[in-house]
Amino acid sequence: MAIEKILVIDDEELIRLFLKETLKRMHLDVTLAKNGAEANHALKNSAFDLIITDMKLPDTTGIEILKKAKELYPLTPVIVITAFGTIENAVEAMKFGAFTYLIKPFCAETIEAAIDKVKEHILLLTENQYLRDQVATGGRHTKNQIIANSPAMKEILAQVEQVAKSNASVFISGESGTGKEVIAQAIHDNSLRAKNPYIKVNCAAVPETLLESEFFGHEKGAFTGAINKRLGRFELGNTGTLFLDEVTEIPLGVQAKLLRAIQEQEFERVGGHKSVKVDVRLVSTTNRDIKEAIQNKVIREDLYYRLNVVPIHIPPLRTRPEDIIPLADYFLERASVENKSKKKILTDTAKKKLMAYAFPGNVRELGNIIERASVMTPGEEITDKDLYI
Repeated sequence: MAIEKILVIDDEELIRLFLKETLKRMHLDVTLAKNGAEANHALKNSAFDLIITDMKLPDTTGIEILKKAKELYPLTPVIVITAFGTIENAVEAMKFGAFTYLIKPFCAETIEAAIDKVKEHILLLTENQYLRDQVATGGRHTKNQIIANSPAMKEILAQVEQVAKSNASVFISGESGTGKEVIAQAIHDNSLRAKNPYIKVNCAAVPETLLESEFFGHEKGAFTGAINKRLGRFELGNTGTLFLDEVTEIPLGVQAKLLRAIQEQEFERVGGHKSVKVDVRLVSTTNRDIKEAIQNKVIREDLYYRLNVVPIHIPPLRTRPEDIIPLADYFLERASVENKSKKKILTDTAKKKLMAYAFPGNVRELGNIIERASVMTPGEEITDKDLYI
């Protein structure tokens, strides 16, 4: 849940108490202020997820409170309370960044509906930021086609179809470049959670000092640089799928906390003391020999067994030659779309050269070879001489 702490500012005691009682029934932590002085003191000493302020206060106005709040916490939503006679002022407050306004008198259901809208707004902002981060770091959310001409890949697709409808954790192993991430995406896309978040964590790419915050989020002031509360990937993935890429690269200290979060489906943010409950489905991958990783204490055995409810192993491309040419044709089609050019054709000599190659980099290497040939070959046909292998 993105909203936990709320500041309520109103000079009428009955309204303050009514709002406190209503919000506490929603399991929210409420701080009360009866004037601008108390509100400013609270804002300077604590961060809030939502501010509800009356438009008219003894020593200031709701607009001034709004300006101060936006100065200190630009992303914190503010709801303005107003009477019929001050609706124009409330509309003015919207221009300064208020989320919405409530007209007195109002009932508990009105408050609850407003809180739900704020939650949706915060979640949307957070998801948009996550998507922007993914784009900035080269992440992709497009669905990839799975080529399954070989018996081994056909069996894997059958496994994906069967396991996708469950909530069981899936552990995908295989050499680097075999397509583990594509299989993980397929599991989510074919699951009952397909319309819910699909959140990825590249465990090998996140610095050890930031990995705990990446998973579980942090509270403002939890460490140097934590200027605002931040939701972690577990919260972002609530009701959806959390994809842990190269899970064996997680440091052992963080693995213990990850194990507890998976077992209990709850955790505390870094610097926080309140448990956050989530419902996430785990899909993990590794390119290591898992038995060696356990023996060398790279990954905790209890964490592995928690993640490895359903194992899927993707064989290297060199052991499934039936997939090589169909995959190459797929990559040629994709290259023509991305480069807005006519699709090129592999000659027989090119196909023979591909079939004879061992592909140490697996499907990823094949994709790179085909894309390079598609871009660099001047004609419409790609021969064996155009393939840099």
